[in-house]
Amino acid sequence: MSSLNYVFPENFIWGAATAGHQIEGNNTSSDWWAREHSPRTDVSEPSGDAANSYNRYREDVRLLADSGLTMYRFGIEWARIEPVEGCFSKAELLHYRAMIDACHEFGVEPMVTIYHFTMPLWFAAEGGWKRPDALDKFKRYVSYVLPILNDVTWICTINEPNMVALTQGGTEGTDFVAASLPAPDPVISKALVDAHHMSRAVIKSELPDAKVGWTIACQAFHAVPGCEKEMEEYQYPREDYFTEAGAGDDFIGVQAYLRTFIGKDGPVPVDDDVERTLTGWEYYPPALGIAVRHTWDVAKHTPIFVTENGIATADDRRRIDYTFDALAGLHDAMDDGIDVRGYTHWSLLDNYEWGSFKPTFGLIGWDKDTFERQPKASLNWLGSISRTGVVTHPYR
Repeated sequence: MSSLNYVFPENFIWGAATAGHQIEGNNTSSDWWAREHSPRTDVSEPSGDAANSYNRYREDVRLLADSGLTMYRFGIEWARIEPVEGCFSKAELLHYRAMIDACHEFGVEPMVTIYHFTMPLWFAAEGGWKRPDALDKFKRYVSYVLPILNDVTWICTINEPNMVALTQGGTEGTDFVAASLPAPDPVISKALVDAHHMSRAVIKSELPDAKVGWTIACQAFHAVPGCEKEMEEYQYPREDYFTEAGAGDDFIGVQAYLRTFIGKDGPVPVDDDVERTLTGWEYYPPALGIAVRHTWDVAKHTPIFVTENGIATADDRRRIDYTFDALAGLHDAMDDGIDVRGYTHWSLLDNYEWGSFKPTFGLIGWDKDTFERQPKASLNWLGSISRTGVVTHPYR
């Protein structure tokens, strides 16, 4: 804990991130919507209207811009673009183009994620990323959305491919924490790496100036003393395999929230007396700096962008505490020569956390009946950091 101020470079980018399914609402052609409404569903509540950001995105971008933040990372939903196999929606394509236009109108840099966990139900029903034609179907989708990205500099191909592989392509598990999931499916893992490399090549062939990368869920793995070998064996297929695949990209996204201890038999539960967030994760801000350092080494000094970092809490002061200490660790890593280009906080809005609205990550809340936006103090705090480049703590 420190009351120091941390000064970031003038060209460092500050923003906030979201994912389509988690905020838009009524993503009815997706595998997740079907899962939420299955008679045998394993989730506690459906996404429904979510935060209704599909209709209120201009207000959300404006609030982000008014705070002083300068980047909005958001996702395009494949299930909206191609709700039935081979049937593409021009109207939905134009919707996402309008989101990009809104960013530019309000002076915000868009970072667009092409694939963020969910997939069209038709794609999932035939095996998802295990389909023999998965690469061809994804290439067709990427090619279709490419025209609306002509003036977008930052493009993420696939969000957290390691979590996609760990959850068997989205068909198993609602807790996106590697510590609680089985080994990733090697067929899906390879398909995702191939899909990333293919889509990166497609994008760069048409948009050579675009900065293209993908994002990794980083666990800040710790070895129980004497279990270093077990930790490395556990970590490689769940994280490093995907990080290596991003080496040499224009950037690699680091998404860090917590640490995971590995013992002789795998993950070790955290002690009962530690502080936990609303997701049940250990409160551990240093995870970000640890993840950035590890990714820098594994990805062979590929430039880093922190594409997600945040905390599920009902106490906004605690959100500021967590973020301040996370940014302190990030600053220390940058002082040691690590090339970090920017930071987008998770999340701009309280959202649907893959089964429940209870874990609130947002810089902005909203009324569940009217969807009226309720900016939190943390939004203006992070925005002031963006304006000045100086990280200070308002309460210490």
